[in-house]
Amino acid sequence: MTTINDIVLIYFEDQPFSFARVEEILPDVKRDWYHIKLLLLKLPLETVTWILKNDYINGAEFTMGGRRMRLEKVETPDDSDDDDFVDENLLKTQEPEAAKEKQSAKVVSITDRKPKK
Repeated sequence: MTTINDIVLIYFEDQPFSFARVEEILPDVKRDWYHIKLLLLKLPLETVTWILKNDYINGAEFTMGGRRMRLEKVETPDDSDDDDFVDENLLKTQEPEAAKEKQSAKVVSITDRKPKK
């Protein structure tokens, strides 16, 4: 179920159009219809308010000006399996390289620099 602060992908004629964040969902005077305020995540940022049924907010296809539209809630990928992709041997071989870089690094103070005349 799509709700406030969710990210949705807007499809226009079956093509991804823009990402948007759901800002508000307020009831309309017509039963089972809602005002959904979306912040379009594109440049320049823009907000739009559409009047949609709950089914449309949750992914059912609808038309706007005769054009097919659809909202698809963006789910955050599950990060629990990320540790399975770490190669411990690879990490061990990279540690000495990082140590060499630390020894040869030189810190330059910005306050010690004198302006050239």
